[in-house]
Amino acid sequence: MDKDFKMTATTLFGLEGVLAKELKDLGAQDVKEGIRSVSFRGDKGFMYKANIALRTAVRVLKPIKTCKIYDEEDLYEAIQKIKWENYLEVTGTFAIGAVVNSKNFTSNSHYISLKSKDAIADYFRHKYSKRPNVDLDYPDVKIHIHIHKEWLTVSLDSSGDSLHKRGYRTATNIAPINEVLAAGMVLLSGYTGDENFIDPMCGSGTILIEAAMIANNIPANINRKLFAFENWKDYDEELYFVIQDALLKKIRSSHFKIMGFDKAPSAVQKAQANIKNANLDEFIGVHHVNFFNSKKEVFGNTTILFNPPYGERLNIDTNEFYKKIGDTLKHNYPGSTAWLITSDTDALKSVGLRTSKRIALKNGDLNCKFVKYELYEGTRKFKKRNNEEEE
Repeated sequence: MDKDFKMTATTLFGLEGVLAKELKDLGAQDVKEGIRSVSFRGDKGFMYKANIALRTAVRVLKPIKTCKIYDEEDLYEAIQKIKWENYLEVTGTFAIGAVVNSKNFTSNSHYISLKSKDAIADYFRHKYSKRPNVDLDYPDVKIHIHIHKEWLTVSLDSSGDSLHKRGYRTATNIAPINEVLAAGMVLLSGYTGDENFIDPMCGSGTILIEAAMIANNIPANINRKLFAFENWKDYDEELYFVIQDALLKKIRSSHFKIMGFDKAPSAVQKAQANIKNANLDEFIGVHHVNFFNSKKEVFGNTTILFNPPYGERLNIDTNEFYKKIGDTLKHNYPGSTAWLITSDTDALKSVGLRTSKRIALKNGDLNCKFVKYELYEGTRKFKKRNNEEEE
């Protein structure tokens, strides 16, 4: 049996709690939230499972050394002490990424990457008289250097390309939302596939696709071509397929409607292409509709979740635009819960509805609010009186 080891899954700001819950639900041990990261324990099979199934992880790192360092020479020596032949062939290729958050290191992360690269190259040169090459695009092994205060953590990146690159999105619009953020918003909304779902400004369809994968319990990265761990010396292909098959057996079918609207025909076409790539066209309908001229045409509870344009992206009168969002929701979508993300907190006041939840998130570099509106059937008083009459 493989032994358990510590791992770290990185994520986006505001999604740490969602990722921690995902990890616990998958069976991770010793789950601890950090800043834009969650640490946990599991075995090799769980590392494969985490990469295939996690919706809100950006990458899954396997630490191979942690120690205290105080300057660049300490860094060089610490990296030289790792038995690199256990992880990397002398004929192989590698790449290094670094994150530095320490007063002891005035040099930037690029310099720290170069210093670490020199240490690994010198290690192999001294021992084997030759060294592996750097390949920034398709390395056999991707190494992650993290310096926080005086602590160095050297990790192997088991994911490779960021896990937001699911493999389904080929067509995009001006400002497509990151897949990890889209999945995080759907999970924060509490949507599980047991009611209707609408994205009324769906763009290239990312939120719809992530919602459909959640509704049907489809692993987030099932369409992905390659994970970095497939190049590792200890890769167990048989174990990988056992884990993948076990996840595929847990797929279920949601029978509620998942619908997207967009007023731009080009966006509808892009969304349909991406949905087809994700093999989800039987679950999602996309329609050429202007949300402001629409009304709720599905019966029962409905989750509405969208990423409307911000002033940064499109040249619109945001206050007027957000007022129309509020009016449309209030008059045309009773019996729904609406969520939207925006960086324009001033325009948000124009919606004219009371928020029942506000969550701080980041969309790229933009500080955003993810807000919830509960849209009742009729007024609350009317609803309450009806309930009393039924009793």
